[in-house]
Amino acid sequence: MDDDPSDDFDHQHLVGPAEEGRRLDRFLAGLHPDVPRARFQEWIRSGQVRVDGERRRPAHRLRLGETVGYDLPRPETVSVDPEPIPLAVLHEDEAILVIDKQAGLTVHPAPHQPSGTLVNALLHRGSPLSDFHGDPFRPGIVHRLDRGTSGVIVVAKTRQAHFSLAVQFESRTVDKEYRAIVLREPEHEEGEIDLPIGKDRKVQGRMAVRREDGVSALTRFRVLERFGRYAHLAVYLFTGRTHQIRVHLSARGHPVAADALYGGGPADLMPSHVDGEPRAGDEKPLLARPALHAFRLALDHPGTGERMRFTAPLHPDMEALLALLRETARRGGWTSGTQSL
Repeated sequence: MDDDPSDDFDHQHLVGPAEEGRRLDRFLAGLHPDVPRARFQEWIRSGQVRVDGERRRPAHRLRLGETVGYDLPRPETVSVDPEPIPLAVLHEDEAILVIDKQAGLTVHPAPHQPSGTLVNALLHRGSPLSDFHGDPFRPGIVHRLDRGTSGVIVVAKTRQAHFSLAVQFESRTVDKEYRAIVLREPEHEEGEIDLPIGKDRKVQGRMAVRREDGVSALTRFRVLERFGRYAHLAVYLFTGRTHQIRVHLSARGHPVAADALYGGGPADLMPSHVDGEPRAGDEKPLLARPALHAFRLALDHPGTGERMRFTAPLHPDMEALLALLRETARRGGWTSGTQSL
């Protein structure tokens, strides 16, 4: 990596098969949904973005294997401080750290949230973290999970490990399996959702299916259990777009339960909601975040090349919801009973 022409930039991205042929400005806007594409066009023209060390036009079509290097302005006053936030460690060695992330934990800081993140917790833990990005906000961060999503996330401890993992994610050799509890039963036992995703033009912070100018995105699912009003799915992610699973399942009419942003009902899911009844005054939420969990991650170890698989069991809030759904189905509360596969 010493001779990489983009080494001097804070951000570096290796163009993989999913990005090949995309416009440079749209590619960068997809990586940073909160930044307007026009801003990226300005930075590209001013030389703050380089492709293999060379200046390009915003309309440059990316080629497989190119390295995009760029800087993003950030406030100098923002610092990232260690914080004693508990972490569930699934695996650690000299190259990687694998965490079972709790729901409600944002992965890395941003100007609007400089604390209370996974990075703050990692810094307090004291393990070395990769500086591959050159970004103090994201040491060791190879991929992300949404704030409300629990489960497996891998962190790089060295630059070599970070580069290896980044290549694996870009080339789609990392297997990503999720568990989701969704509204309504899918018609078929298995399905594939191949719909492009981009920023919602009407709602800030929301993504949407954008058939004309969205980024390609592929999700597959398999029904594990059926409950009439709900279903328990295994979901397989083949691309890594922002909110991909939530957008795709919602587009198919099966939004993730308690995902208010994408039509999954109230953000605080009460037992009465499961039965289709009004909320009781003394109820406590079964679930206070989208019912989505990163269940399993399989990758090649950056040092040894060994195929490794990491699994994080469902967290108690999703288990509690499943227990209620199973009990309701056993009582005959819904016309469709439980079917375990």
